[in-house]
Amino acid sequence: MNRYLRNYGVVKGIKLLIQLVRTRIFFRPARLIRFPIYIRGKKSIKFGTGFTTGVGVRLDALGGRNTTQIEFGEGVQLNDYVHIGAIERIQIGNNVLIASRVFISDHNHGVYSGDDNKHSSPDELPAERILVSNPVIIGDRVWIGENVCILPGVNIGSGAIIGAGSVVTKEVLPETIVAGNPARTIREFDRLTSTWLPVSKK
Repeated sequence: MNRYLRNYGVVKGIKLLIQLVRTRIFFRPARLIRFPIYIRGKKSIKFGTGFTTGVGVRLDALGGRNTTQIEFGEGVQLNDYVHIGAIERIQIGNNVLIASRVFISDHNHGVYSGDDNKHSSPDELPAERILVSNPVIIGDRVWIGENVCILPGVNIGSGAIIGAGSVVTKEVLPETIVAGNPARTIREFDRLTSTWLPVSKK
């Protein structure tokens, strides 16, 4: 407790203590939930041991099923104002660090690509277009930077790093760094030299 008082001061330390108590009561496996937190479909969300959030996190499990739609591994940390929305499946591995204002979704309003020729019309209201989903899988020890957007169908390999502001639209290989819009691989970890090498020089 003394450590918290040193880091946060008396007033914030007391608020943090209250949040710790609320976490133990309502989110038993978690380490610390900072309130407010906004959750829909809590029964379809699995919280791993050591789960931690910043303020303003929003978790939406919207499929209306009795299955797990959002799953967090052990030691996952979400910072302020992260928004995760699933109607099918979003799985986040162990010891993943997610910076603030990150958006992760497994679904989209409408159909805009593919070979089925059933594309959504611009005459349809966006909120009334068919919901189309594709699972998102994030491996262990992934670090996701500030203001990242991860779109449906993305798999991110273990040990990857997603640069701040990136829009991830396709698979990210393990132990790579991606950045940009759309995100592309800029570095890969070389285990022979224990260094992150630019892709063009590896």
